[in-house]
Amino acid sequence: MQIPVRIVLVDTSHPGNIGASARAMKTMGVADLALVRPRVFPSDEATARASGADDILARATVHETLADAIADCGFVVGASARLRSIEWPTVDPRTCAETVWREIYGNRVAIVLGPEQSGLTNEDLGRCQQLVHIPTQPGFSSLNVAMAVQVLCYELRMARRPRPVPDSRRADDDAEHERAGRTSSGDHIRAAPLATAAELESFHQHLERVLTDAGFLHPDHPRAMKLKLRRIFHRAALDQNEINILRGMLSALDPSKPRRRREK
Repeated sequence: MQIPVRIVLVDTSHPGNIGASARAMKTMGVADLALVRPRVFPSDEATARASGADDILARATVHETLADAIADCGFVVGASARLRSIEWPTVDPRTCAETVWREIYGNRVAIVLGPEQSGLTNEDLGRCQQLVHIPTQPGFSSLNVAMAVQVLCYELRMARRPRPVPDSRRADDDAEHERAGRTSSGDHIRAAPLATAAELESFHQHLERVLTDAGFLHPDHPRAMKLKLRRIFHRAALDQNEINILRGMLSALDPSKPRRRREK
């Protein structure tokens, strides 16, 4: 069983952790690995720690930015060992896995893990719809990145719900349930795929530009304001149709563009 989820490691400093993460992924049936600015890769140490998961390392993609690594993903989860000062939707690994399986049909999904020492930055977090926190012993919360990958991939495997091939009666039931916005198994049906990370980022840049031109945002505003705006739209789980509507609204409201005169 292969699980179509992308594991993204950001600024990994120790190549051995990349190899150990690949090994953890392969044991659970996850094969899509993306690396953002790894300090050393490829590496003999990574290959040795992979212990037979060399194929995952060979297929791993390397990116200069997190935006590039998740550009085609509609649902992005950020893993962090510490809870943030800015309130963000945070779940445990089991709940996260259940959410991922609800979003995985029709959307690419990524789980992002930050550097070993500092974890994800607030800017990285701003690109994630959800934050997953692995609960640990309060007095010793240090968790190796490869161990975190193992925990998350294990929960993904355990949460998988097989989808049987529908017979004609079930297909008829699903057609009727579809009009109510769900399948016969209870899964919600989206009218359109979720907006990708690239589409969301373009929208947020457009929004910030229009709000700055309108005088609502100022260059000296703290970044927390921009993160709070992102959080609002992440909660909405925007699909591609909704993003297009919002982009059209922003274009119409853009104070830097001339207004069209109304027809009499």
